[in-house]
Amino acid sequence: MGKMQAGWLGETDEGYTFQYIPEYTAQPDAQPVSLTLPVAKKPYQATILFPFFDGLIPEGWLLDIAERNWKLQANDRFGLLLACCQDCIGAVSVVPISADE
Repeated sequence: MGKMQAGWLGETDEGYTFQYIPEYTAQPDAQPVSLTLPVAKKPYQATILFPFFDGLIPEGWLLDIAERNWKLQANDRFGLLLACCQDCIGAVSVVPISADE
């Protein structure tokens, strides 16, 4: 599906939300970002970062470098995702948006 935006991932006081955007779900060949997040119109909610997105975050020495360079803690999973995963391997990119978007 190329560079089409699939959905929005957000962090709230209660945890995390992921929702596919309507333009994506309307595509007849829409693919899920993960088998654990099938294409659906309803939002997904979880108290921990969805395993698919958490799996994009580097581990080991690369995580240590990310923590030092961006001054993030290992338990700030959303911050690490935004800092480290804008250009991931595979078809998924994590792109931060500004507050006014």
